[in-house]
This record gives sequence, C-alpha cells and structure tokens, in this order.
Amino acid sequence: MFAKAFRVKSNTAIKGSDRRKLRADVTAAFTTLGTDQVNELIPGKEELSIVKLYTHKGDSVTVYASAGNPILFELEKNLYPTVYTLWSYPDLLPTFTTWPLVLEKLVGGADLMLPGLVVPPAGLPRVQKGDLCAVALVGNRAPVAIGVAAMSTAEMLAAGLKGRGFSLLHTYQDHLWQSGDKSSPPAIAPPVLDATDVSEEKVRGDMRALALQGEVEGNGEPHRLHGERPLHASEDGSTGDPSQDLADSKSLQEQMDDLLQQCFLHALKCRVRKADLPLLTSTFLGSHMFSCCPEGQQLDIKKSSYKKLSKFLQHMQQEEIVQVKELSRGVESIVAVDWKHPRIASFIIPEPSPNPQTVQEGSREQPYHPPDVRAFYCVPTSMSLLFRESGHRKGSTLEASEVRATIIDYIKKNDLVDANNKNLVKLDPVLCDCILERNEQHTVLKLPWDSLLSRCFEKLQPAYQVTFPGQEPIVKKGKISPIDITLAQRSYNKKVTVVRNLEAYGLDPSSVASILQKRCQASTSVTAVPGVKDGLQVQIQGNQIHHLGQLLLEEYGLPRKHIQGLEKAPKPVKK
Repeated sequence: MFAKAFRVKSNTAIKGSDRRKLRADVTAAFTTLGTDQVNELIPGKEELSIVKLYTHKGDSVTVYASAGNPILFELEKNLYPTVYTLWSYPDLLPTFTTWPLVLEKLVGGADLMLPGLVVPPAGLPRVQKGDLCAVALVGNRAPVAIGVAAMSTAEMLAAGLKGRGFSLLHTYQDHLWQSGDKSSPPAIAPPVLDATDVSEEKVRGDMRALALQGEVEGNGEPHRLHGERPLHASEDGSTGDPSQDLADSKSLQEQMDDLLQQCFLHALKCRVRKADLPLLTSTFLGSHMFSCCPEGQQLDIKKSSYKKLSKFLQHMQQEEIVQVKELSRGVESIVAVDWKHPRIASFIIPEPSPNPQTVQEGSREQPYHPPDVRAFYCVPTSMSLLFRESGHRKGSTLEASEVRATIIDYIKKNDLVDANNKNLVKLDPVLCDCILERNEQHTVLKLPWDSLLSRCFEKLQPAYQVTFPGQEPIVKKGKISPIDITLAQRSYNKKVTVVRNLEAYGLDPSSVASILQKRCQASTSVTAVPGVKDGLQVQIQGNQIHHLGQLLLEEYGLPRKHIQGLEKAPKPVKK
C-alpha cells in the first residue's frame, strides 16, 4: 500500500476528545494490550498528530503519529499498527516468519507467498482468513511487515504451503516507514521453545498435513520445517543447502561493512590531511575511500548495513573519529578528524599488490561523476486550483512534462477546447484566475495552446533536483546557480581567475585548487566569498579559464549550461 510515495492532504495536532476516542478504538481493536500499554502508546500529554493522506492508488488513509513516528493507520474504519508500534509490542499480532531475502520483494509491494514461510517447530500460528498478522525474519522476532491472511492456517497446510498467503499493507522501508525516523528493527530474540508450550500432537499434525500434500502432488517429500536441511540438486547432480545462500548473503553484508571501515580508516590515515579540511563527504568517498579499495573488490555502500554514506559517517562521528557538519544546505563536510583515535592509530595499511599496473591503477583517484540536475516547477497558492484535480497541492514539485500533462488533462476533462478552432482554449473561471492579469479578466476569453502553456509555466515557481551518485535526491526552490568563472584585476598588469559555486556540483574547492596549481604552475588559494555564508571561491593567478574549461567540461563531464564565464578564456595565439 505504501510501496510508492503518497500525497499528504493535511497534518494537524490531535484534539483531546479525538485522543480519548483513539485510545478507546485501540483498546477495542487490540484486546491483548493492557490499560497501561494503551496509555503508553497513546500518551496523554505528548504531541500526537493526525495525518490524512492519499496513497498512489487513491486510497484515503488516516495516520496517527507520535513524536514524529507513525504509530497507527486507519483504512476503511479499520485500525492497523505500524512496524514502529510492533517493535515495542512484538506479540500484538500473530507472527509468521520468512527468510531475509524475501524482504526486498515485500518492500517492493509484493504479497507474501506461502512457499516463503518458515515453519517453526511449534507449528504455524493459528489464524482465520482475514485476520491481521505480522511478518518477521528468521532469527529476529521484530516484525517487518503487516498484512491480512488470505486463508486460514488449516487451509495453508491443506494447500501444501502454496499460493498467496498474505495481502500486505505496510512494510519496513516503505514510504510510511520513511515518514518516521527511519530506524532499523531492534534485535528481538525468538521465543525460547518450552516443551510444555508445544503439543506433540500439534507438531505431528502439521507435519502429517504437509507430508500428505507432498505425496498427493507426486513429489513424495513433505514441506520442510525450520531447522531441517533441505537438499536441492544442482546442475552437476550434487546437492546444496539454500540456507547456505542466506548465510552467504549475510556474510556479504558483513564483508561490505568491513571493507567500508577499512577504506574509511585507510583514507583518513594515508590520504586526508588537516589542510584538506573541511572536506566534502562526497569528495571523501569518491576521491579517497574508493581509491583505497583493494584490487579485485568493489566498495558498494548500498550493500552494507549502513546503506548510505551519511548514516555510516554518523556512526563514525558517534565513535568520535570524525566530526561532520552541514556547512551549506544539503551538503555535508568532514570538518574535523581525530588522527590520534585508537582505531586510526592501530590501523595497519594493507600491503599493495606487487603488480606494477595494479599499483598504478590503485594510485589513481576515483573519477568524479557530475550530479544529475533536473528542472522542476513548484505549485504556488495562485495555481493550486488548476492542479488540485490531478491530486497536486500547494508546494508540489513537478517536471515540465507533468505540468504540461496536468494542464492538458484539465482542459480536456472540462471540455475547454474550442469546437470551431482546435488551436484555441476557452478560459473557465479557474484558468482566468490562474493565468490572466486583472485587466484581462473580462476581455480575454480564449488563448492559443502555446500561449496558455507558456503563461502557466511563468506563473509556477522554479525548482530543481540535484542527485549525486549514491545519494538521495535533493529538491530546492529557485534555479541552480551555475559555476561562475570571472577575471579580476588585482593590479595594473596582474589578473586572477576566480571560480565560485563549485560545492553545488559536488566539487571540493580545495581539491580543484590543488589540481589547478599543478596544472597551471600558478599559485592558488581558497577564500570565503564576500557576503555569502559558508561560500568558498578558488583564486588562480593569471587567466586560467582555458585550463578550467578542460577540467570541468572534458574531465569532470559537467554540461556547459552549468558553467558561465568560459567565453573569457584567452584567445589562441596565431602563428
């Protein structure tokens, strides 16, 4: 349900009467919760908000959030807990178990199929069709999804654990989870099996039902129980254990965590100097950490348990190895490093490969990849009526194609195309209010398509999205400022080249200055931009715009439209 982004209609603080009603609804819906637990879930004084939203399929959902985390959501007058709530009350719903590899499919919007279930020694929980259930992963009782049972437990067993088992409503890592603090599931140990808790007859009954189903289908093999080692034939006729694949998957993540830490410590110990600080985190990753990756291995943060560089650096900051700050909006930099930290001091630098070619390649820095910059348009209050029918509201950001499609769809739905001239559009009250000036309200009744569309774009507020490799997109209002190259006269015969706004494109001014100093054989400096908070500029002695153009266009691959001032390069001397 929340696999794709939803649209928020309203977000308001809950009233006292609504808080009391919600408490009563929770008590009625979840009878296993005691009074103290209900009061803990729905506190009396802490901030609680009601968020009304529409899912990507158009369902109207009410979400209750406490301390910024969604704790419950209501759909068609039915109340459901979120994973944040289930982590505090893991026994609130009957819980079924699946393999970790299945989670990725569930997050993508898939339902849980019965072959993906793991049958514990105590047997499957007893549920009826339509019952609300939780889904956890092997080895951790913390639920990662909730859904509705598509059949009863008896029917699941009778079907040989084949077919669709649960229609999922909400999962860990979906967009509802992302609206909270994005914390990971806590480690909750599975319940210890007590012989008095498990009926021998119940276990035998489950096994018998599965075995009989296997024989009916002609395979003669019962569905495996958790703890058995299933054997699957490989191409060479040998047998393999699928559980080993899961172990490999887990060890791969652990190996990536180790590699990430190794490259991090290696880069700090050997490549980063105090003079390099502050250092953009993107530059630290691309120019320092990647180049410390051993031969034959590939550093991929998304395959680690951290998933994002920012989260990894937060952990390193908690260990007091580095200090990270957001010096400009949306752009983080490492501002301090404790080189005396025991982890850096005790780190042993891996021996380089004896292959000369490998050493040469390993010494090169990871190439810079320019960000993807896309133009957007933001819906202002004056245009909100025109976009409301398409589900957009004030502040929504759209691409040009989406704006055009929304306007065309509105005109066609409201039958505003002139019947006698298809090139003209009749203006209804909404279009008049949105795009006409006051003195045109009673005189302009129709507009050509191109004029109408251009007027609409002029009324929208410009915005843009910047996506750096391996990072989440950043959306900002206004237009992105280009890299600005100017020539300044310092004395009668002395000029300096000044470059500003490199940070907006993920370029570290200090690194650019260092490259230009060697390439131009000229002195360089990095100074603060006058009148701009946290802005930095690079100054290079002489007219070095030609070298800058080569670096930015040819080597860094930045589009020319994002650079201004290249025309001031010195003209080539005619021979």
